[in-house]
Amino acid sequence: MSKVMIYGEIKGGKLKKTAYELASEGRKLADKLGGDLGAVIMGSAGEQFAPELARYGVDTVYVMESSDLDTYNSETYAQALAKIVSEKKPEIVLLGHSMQGKDLAPRTAAKLGIGVIADCVSLELDGSTLVGTRPMYAGKCNAKWVTLGSPQMASARPNVLEVVESAKAGAVEKVSFAADTNRPTYTTKDLNLDTSGKVDLTEAEIIVSGGRGMGGNDFSLLEAMAAIFGPTATVGASRAAVDAGWRSHSDQVGQTGKTVTPNLYVACGISGSIQHLAGMGSSKVIVAINKDPEAPIFTKADYGIVGDLFKVVPEFNKELESLLKE
Repeated sequence: MSKVMIYGEIKGGKLKKTAYELASEGRKLADKLGGDLGAVIMGSAGEQFAPELARYGVDTVYVMESSDLDTYNSETYAQALAKIVSEKKPEIVLLGHSMQGKDLAPRTAAKLGIGVIADCVSLELDGSTLVGTRPMYAGKCNAKWVTLGSPQMASARPNVLEVVESAKAGAVEKVSFAADTNRPTYTTKDLNLDTSGKVDLTEAEIIVSGGRGMGGNDFSLLEAMAAIFGPTATVGASRAAVDAGWRSHSDQVGQTGKTVTPNLYVACGISGSIQHLAGMGSSKVIVAINKDPEAPIFTKADYGIVGDLFKVVPEFNKELESLLKE
């Protein structure tokens, strides 16, 4: 039986990066508990992902087979995850704190009658007790949490857990599932998926964001910087830029947008409100470009440039391109 079980989220026919992060962390926890690591995949096409997950330490992939699971549905997915957890009885269950995970984790926990530690930035064991560390008060402090009941469930913020390969057998166990039709649910009529190939903000290793200082100009300078960094980089925006209609809400970083944890965050023309800092303050390295030397963003930045971004960024891009070509 699996001591630790993770949920592998699929989006656009591919496993999300969070699945590999959870598998790597789950492997460490399972080894400390002296047991196996299992992964749950929803939908009949899930078997194809077993070799990928095995590379990161998963012993057994449980494929929940049902046409009801081919498209995400809050109620049916929670039913399915609760079913496999109840049957396999892991001690720990881990999910990603993605848009889907934020919905699925609490629903599943409610069905199991347990608590869930949400939005963890680190996980550890105190004996056999799972301890999750999560930010509080808009990132002003971190607190350690434990859950009551069994199994212990937690969701981890994307891009904070280390990805480590640790090859295992990767056996596949197919599990049949039939949704409880007596439960109220909904039917998905249409899916409007992003087919641009752009990396998701929450999974990007590098984010170049623009704020009010963009002054209504297009984000081509920032798009150019992201392109120089490569396919793991993407462009974000502050709420001010989104509210002004310069970028879509899907690009918004902050307390009312997306919480991100990239390796590098470049803030261009962003003053650094409390709400914005709460969404990107956990970035590993922060670079701020702003003409106001008193902008709050500089209190959080590792490196700061005081100047007009429309003069600084073009030169920055030239130097960056030159350095990356070497």
